[in-house]
Amino acid sequence: MAEVEAVQLKEEGNRHFQLQDYKAATNSYSQALKLTKDKALLATLYRNRAACGLKTAASDASRAIDINSSDIKALYRRCQALEHLGKLDQAFKDVQRCATLEPRNQNFQEMLRRLNTSIQEKLRVQFSTDSRVQKMFEILLDENSEADKREKAANNLIVLGREEAGAEKIFQNNGVALLLQLLDTKKPELVLAAVRTLSGMCSGHQARATVILHAVRIDRICSLMAVENEEMSLAVCNLLQAIIDSLSGEDKREHRGKEEALVLDTKKDLKQITSHLLDMLVSKKVSGQGRDQALNLLNKNVPRKDLAIHDNSRTIYVVDNGLRKILKVVGQVPDLPSCLPLTDNTRMLASILINKLYDDLRCDPERDHFRKICEEYITGKFDPQDMDKNLNAIQTVSGILQGPFDLGNQLLGLKGVMEMMVALCGSERETDQLVAVEALIHASTKLSRATFIITNGVSLLKQIYKTTKNEKIKIRTLVGLCKLGSAGGTDYGLRQFAEGSTEKLAKQCRKWLCNMSIDTRTRRWAVEGLAYLTLDADVKDDFVQDVPALQAMFELAKTSDKTILYSVATTLVNCTNSYDVKEVIPELVQLAKFSKQHVPEEHPKDKKDFIDMRVKRLLKAGVISALACMVKADSAILTDQTKELLARVFLALCDNPKDRGTIVAQGGGKALIPLALEGTDVGKVKAAHALAKIAAVSNPDIAFPGERVYEVVRPLVRLLDTQRDGLQNYEALLGLTNLSGRSDKLRQKIFKERALPDIENYMFENHDQLRQAATECMCNMVLHKEVQERFLADGNDRLKLVVLLCGEDDDKVQNAAAGALAMLTAAHKKLCLKMTQVTTQWLEILQRLCLHDQLSVQHRGLVIAYNLLAADAELAKKLVESELLEILTVVGKQEPDEKKAEVVQTARECLIKCMDYGFIKPVS
Repeated sequence: MAEVEAVQLKEEGNRHFQLQDYKAATNSYSQALKLTKDKALLATLYRNRAACGLKTAASDASRAIDINSSDIKALYRRCQALEHLGKLDQAFKDVQRCATLEPRNQNFQEMLRRLNTSIQEKLRVQFSTDSRVQKMFEILLDENSEADKREKAANNLIVLGREEAGAEKIFQNNGVALLLQLLDTKKPELVLAAVRTLSGMCSGHQARATVILHAVRIDRICSLMAVENEEMSLAVCNLLQAIIDSLSGEDKREHRGKEEALVLDTKKDLKQITSHLLDMLVSKKVSGQGRDQALNLLNKNVPRKDLAIHDNSRTIYVVDNGLRKILKVVGQVPDLPSCLPLTDNTRMLASILINKLYDDLRCDPERDHFRKICEEYITGKFDPQDMDKNLNAIQTVSGILQGPFDLGNQLLGLKGVMEMMVALCGSERETDQLVAVEALIHASTKLSRATFIITNGVSLLKQIYKTTKNEKIKIRTLVGLCKLGSAGGTDYGLRQFAEGSTEKLAKQCRKWLCNMSIDTRTRRWAVEGLAYLTLDADVKDDFVQDVPALQAMFELAKTSDKTILYSVATTLVNCTNSYDVKEVIPELVQLAKFSKQHVPEEHPKDKKDFIDMRVKRLLKAGVISALACMVKADSAILTDQTKELLARVFLALCDNPKDRGTIVAQGGGKALIPLALEGTDVGKVKAAHALAKIAAVSNPDIAFPGERVYEVVRPLVRLLDTQRDGLQNYEALLGLTNLSGRSDKLRQKIFKERALPDIENYMFENHDQLRQAATECMCNMVLHKEVQERFLADGNDRLKLVVLLCGEDDDKVQNAAAGALAMLTAAHKKLCLKMTQVTTQWLEILQRLCLHDQLSVQHRGLVIAYNLLAADAELAKKLVESELLEILTVVGKQEPDEKKAEVVQTARECLIKCMDYGFIKPVS
């Protein structure tokens, strides 16, 4: 009983202490000391009572100081109490004041030195990485820590894990074991912090990644990724990606200092990761989010990134061990009770994976093997007794048709497939009709296939459309009809349906698109319909005038359902006419008419003024914010083909220079950079061209804020290629001119990207505008030290080219070349002498510059003359003996008005230089 009472008295004392009632606290501790013999409790009680004494001493001393601020004894007593309480910085201030009042007191001086040393040591320990790591884990693992302290510690740990030195410190200080303890807490915010820290530690370090993979275990990582929480699932996906990159050598980060430990062959670990990801696809315990992340990882890491690499063993392994699992995901029907947990994106991700795997196969035997697995899986599902299995089979064919279409087309020819699709269309169950109609839509993709289905399927779709009362089925049958109606493409003369039918279909699609009471997945099909129908110019013109429908489409593009991306991108490509159009050769048209062949016709509303009007309306409706959101989609559904479509749209929107400010203001410049760096070759060129258009006329600091501006350089330099057209070359040069005028760091980046030889090549061009743009770019580039060194080097004609361009008839070329020469001769005396040796025409060209009608050119010529005069006395003498002296005298004697002030001043400076040499004398 006595021991229990002692503990209660200790708690009572603690409460008094917190309320700063130190007398009552001392009383409680003293009573408790009389009741206990427990050594641990005795030590705590004595320590607490001592703290009360120190607190009382500090408090009493403070009261004395309040009465008399110069009470040196009170200051010293408080300083001693504060030192014992560990408040070193406050104690230091008190003793500092004491030493000021009595500078010769040795006790004060000694205490100042001691406290200073203690404070420095405390700070060193406090800010050492080891101590910080330890402190963070203590806070995170202490259940009594305050919430904001834990949050701060978690964020600090994540940041530390991303730095090489910090990651190594965490690793060396038993960090992995402590992070596993955080995972064991099952508290989402702590687990998330641990996962993100591990992710940073794995990046670019094969040895650490291997240890972490084995310590955490792949099955545990996958179970964490399988959760419903989207943020958690994505964080674990990033951790796995960091591990895969490090093990496969994809993350080629530069390491300094100590080398990495040697790691054994990582193929076994990579295979184990792939195997677990494939198992996740068919597990009922895995959430839809988890399944999506597993598919994203497989999409990103299994197929070869470059088909020139011979080894496709990862794809072969997945085909042999996982294709059936992927087909199972593709064949899921959301309305059936046996369906796995899915998101709106899951089936599309699986279709994309099938497509990537099929494209990654190297030879016909591999493709035949792939096809046989698909055939066996589908035919194995057909069962007259079980309609759900038949439904899964048709859904699988439908999914494959969205992936490798030629394979899907072959599977349509399988016995029973088309018959089953027709039978399901006639079924009374709405789920059967939904699956069948979707399969019919995906089957009718090519013109040849569409003509076959027009004779068989149109009547079937019309029948369903008329009889069904279900909006979901109605929309899908309408899309099927839209698709068949657009089989003629943009050809005005090759319409499949009667006049006005296509517009009616489009009007119905727009109506459904704006109906917010219909679910997102079904409204998506309305966009799918418009993607086909907007090939018709009347439809696209009506659509861009329907602002609510446009904005409804843009809002859908921003949702979590990423399967809509391709349809929205296609619709926008059609509305902006940014698809490729074959050039019409008049002679061939005449020949075709003569032989009574069909000649493609252009719709009147596909002419440029109509396209420009549509672009204006799209920009006004907020298309840029939708495009920027689509580009950010971190999903395999954003395929290279979709990126190309987005790049085409951006290029069409950037066509008018007046619109580029709006595009920049809404984040278009930033959104274009990833499109210019990744995707198809055509897509990258289109995006780079759009970037060039923006970079040519915009302030780079606003268009591409921060470090992003350096990412713009590479795409622009890639446009300086003879395979690109003249407009692309020209606008790339304008963009680089604008960038090179901003800072030396940007000039260095352009130089490092090896743009200099290309810029020089275009300075030789016969085309006036290209030559002018290249010369203007060089005028800015010569400010960079390394470019000047190229001009100084022997054995090249760079300086000669610039001097000769100064003698061109084109004023703009002359202006740019004279600017470059003025800066080069100002930077190096050697170049002044070299200029006189590269061509015999140098003096004549210089005189022409100094007499030029344009004041900017004349000023640059006079600056060159001054640089030559200042460089060398012999050279100056040569210039004075020529007609240049007369030119300088005439210009220098002019009355300097506001426009001519710089020109006259420079000419006078040249004459003063001649006087300094003693070549001429002033007239009194």
